[in-house]
Amino acid sequence: MRSADTPATRELARRLLAYEAGEAGSAMPDTQAVCRVCDNLRRPLSTLAGAAGFRSLLARALTMAKRESPALGGWEVKEDGALEVLNGEVTPSGAVLIAHLVGLMITFIGESLTLRLLHDVWPDLPDPELTFERNEQK
Repeated sequence: MRSADTPATRELARRLLAYEAGEAGSAMPDTQAVCRVCDNLRRPLSTLAGAAGFRSLLARALTMAKRESPALGGWEVKEDGALEVLNGEVTPSGAVLIAHLVGLMITFIGESLTLRLLHDVWPDLPDPELTFERNEQK
């Protein structure tokens, strides 16, 4: 099975979280930064795939991220597609979730459309010189 979760998606996730943390005046990404990234992606992805499609995509990303980071065990996707953090844990776990979400976006809508959508949402984010090569999962 192929996975779009790569070092490039991890780097992009870290950049998005750092940007959102900086917008809020915080030096370190926190739970609110993770929620803001997800909320900022909700509208364009809901337009593209519907509200249920966005919720499913975020829920799948969260399921994948929970396998890697047990600290996400208290996180869930609400019916409206909002991310709810019940245990307050964030640390590197938020970047894992965002990386999986971006990876799924690349898988389902392609790299070009994903990057265009991200640029539309975060026009001030420096253009990453990233190559999203897919890793083979065994």
